[in-house]
Amino acid sequence: MNWKEKLYNENEKPLDNLVSGYSHTSIFRRIAFIGDSLSSGEFETCDKDGNKAYHDLYEYSWGQYIARKNGLTAFNFSRGGMTASEYIESFGDANDLFNKDKACQAYVIALGANDIHSGIEIGSVDDIDTRDFTKNKKTFIGYYGAIISRYKEISPDAKIFFVTFPKDESRTSNPNFQIFYNELYKLTEVFSNSYVIDLYKYGPVYDEQFKKKFFLHGHMNPSGYILTAELIDSYIDYIVRHNPKDFKNVGFINSGIEFKF
Repeated sequence: MNWKEKLYNENEKPLDNLVSGYSHTSIFRRIAFIGDSLSSGEFETCDKDGNKAYHDLYEYSWGQYIARKNGLTAFNFSRGGMTASEYIESFGDANDLFNKDKACQAYVIALGANDIHSGIEIGSVDDIDTRDFTKNKKTFIGYYGAIISRYKEISPDAKIFFVTFPKDESRTSNPNFQIFYNELYKLTEVFSNSYVIDLYKYGPVYDEQFKKKFFLHGHMNPSGYILTAELIDSYIDYIVRHNPKDFKNVGFINSGIEFKF
């Protein structure tokens, strides 16, 4: 076996290989998934009169699929309809999500689907005050940055992954998408230990044929959430394998054991 070629192939691109069995995501024993309906295993129903209803079934979320596969503990810090502003202004504190007892080694943030349609200004990383999140401007990126800062308070060495939208015309045609997409990469320059999971660049296209197989009305079906789990899991695996120095001390995060990165 050529382990260098297998694990550190310089020509490999994210999602060239979907992992099976344990992935390198399993180096994290506690992960939190922060997001909206797309992170919550939400199923959409529609009755004969066209009335829709929405149901968060967390055991079907892609985060929980990743957890069961890798034998780790995952927390759904998410809810259908969530926006970054609601998360930081009420949801996070109301659900005690910034409690140090709930600190994780990694956080996967998949917000934005509701925000870019809400009318809120997208803003930029210039809206973030890393010393005092309460001084962030009230823009989407300002609120997004505040979420990161709150979790860095309880888990300063945690790894943070920002998830982009996939290639879905219903979202990526929005003029706010490109602004948001560009700012996600800039966030990695503002916050240490952060990475982008770029499903827009490397993931599948969510076209009509894709949605026939993996969607239930406007949200995913069970197979769609399994596929998303495979994509996110494989992407984190790729990031870990290609940045070994960044992740060699993960086992010490929140352990109380002093270490140096």
